[in-house]
Amino acid sequence: MSQFFMHQKSELVSEAIEGTLLSHPHHTLSLLDVGPDIRVVVRNDWDKSKVALISGGGSGHEPAHVGFVGEGMLTAAVCGDIFASPSVDAVLSAIINVTGEKGCLLIVKNYTGDRLNFGLAAEKAKKLGFKVELVMVKDDIALPDNPQPRGIAGTALIHKIAGYAAAEGKSLEEVAAAANEAIAATASIGLAFSSCHVPGEQQDERVKAGESELGMGIHGEPGASTLKTQDSREIVALLAEKLAAGQDDGKIALLVNNLGGFSSLEMAVLTREALHSPLGKNVKLLIGPATLVSALDMKGFSLSTMRLTDYLQTALLAPVKVGGWQPAVEIQPLNTIKGEKVARRQQVTPSDNTQTAGVVKTVCRTLVALEEELNQLDARVGDGDTGSTFAAGAAKVLKALEAGTLPLNEPSLLLTLIGEELAVVMGGSSGVLMSIMFTAAGQKLEEGESLSQALSWGLDRMQHYGGAKLGHRTMIDALHPAFAALVAGKGVAGAASAAKEGADETAKMTSAQAGRSSYLNKESLNGVKEPGAYAVERVFSALAS
Repeated sequence: MSQFFMHQKSELVSEAIEGTLLSHPHHTLSLLDVGPDIRVVVRNDWDKSKVALISGGGSGHEPAHVGFVGEGMLTAAVCGDIFASPSVDAVLSAIINVTGEKGCLLIVKNYTGDRLNFGLAAEKAKKLGFKVELVMVKDDIALPDNPQPRGIAGTALIHKIAGYAAAEGKSLEEVAAAANEAIAATASIGLAFSSCHVPGEQQDERVKAGESELGMGIHGEPGASTLKTQDSREIVALLAEKLAAGQDDGKIALLVNNLGGFSSLEMAVLTREALHSPLGKNVKLLIGPATLVSALDMKGFSLSTMRLTDYLQTALLAPVKVGGWQPAVEIQPLNTIKGEKVARRQQVTPSDNTQTAGVVKTVCRTLVALEEELNQLDARVGDGDTGSTFAAGAAKVLKALEAGTLPLNEPSLLLTLIGEELAVVMGGSSGVLMSIMFTAAGQKLEEGESLSQALSWGLDRMQHYGGAKLGHRTMIDALHPAFAALVAGKGVAGAASAAKEGADETAKMTSAQAGRSSYLNKESLNGVKEPGAYAVERVFSALAS
């Protein structure tokens, strides 16, 4: 059975409607009390002086349809069970409770259950003396030869156009004509990486990893074809091409709709791709990216276009007071502001210092030679890249040394420059941490501190920003005692001894409070030296020999 956040399946839709009404931003919606088996949401500020608009269908497409009830859009939404059309009585209850002398327009997605239940309810309402018209949304172009195109995300655009016409006070015939004009101008096509989880049922796993299905229905129905790609640019180009085939060179509105499972990040990428496609040059208005007509948690999206007239554009831009609509925006060129670039490295004059050059060479060559050993050690307690990370930074500095571009006779500038280089070439957090240490140490040297005091200050800043402390099983367990030995005047030999003692101590620590090792159990850590601490030990050992 599929996982689904709910208490009882039988109460899922009713409880979801209640949660929606309680959180509605305008508090203008109410549940129509006509019996426990009928779920109709209506405007509580409705006075029946204008044409009423009713839509609905199976639940699971939220925010459709309740999210579009409110001033400027729908008057009522009739909600069925998950992916199941509401009953005739439910639709009829909505009609007789919100329809005044100007009549009512039913906006229906083109599915058999909706056509039959809304259609029969319309006929019964007419027999009772109500003026009722019905329009059918059939915007899906994924199956071009289908005599009954499905109604999908474009339905939300029809709600908006009809809602504007009704709000203007137009007659039922005029509102229906505006809706039909919008229907004729609208086309949609969708694509999904996977189907949706229907409560209480197994998910259909027909879409293989790395593939996508063009035209998957909003209830998980099979689409037109399977694509061997999930590449955003390829997919949007294909969908845009199909949508553009039915367009002229006139301006269009574009709706970028999330079917429920795509992240905001992915939807932003899809929007960018759509606007950069050949279709994009004709886009005047953009709605989204947003979830307007979903398919539960389906990992997919759809694109809808509407050929614009002056009236349709005005209608789409008109403000509404509903919970689920995304305001349309007029497309503008990407705006950039010229900024001042941060200098990536200080301007320095190379200088020579044989003793400093020897220290730099020893440190760098030691770390380069340790690459494989450190990687193997890190593979036991981390992600196996410590050696490669340190070797990359050392190789960069060594290359600069060999090229004669380092200010070897100006220690403060040298440390600052090394800090800048490490931040660029060393990946992950290690490069930033080492850069902080060297940069802060360089600053202290420039202020007149001794080298040992400056290095200790750099370590302090590393701990301040990184959060690790002595005993947390990181390189600090070797760096801290080594630098302390230097400050105490014990020289490089004393620092080497202290670094080794600190590194040895990490092998006895059965828990880590920082870094990758913090996710491991004590059995994985016991007896294994922390790779960064071991690297510090080996560097000081090389300097002391």
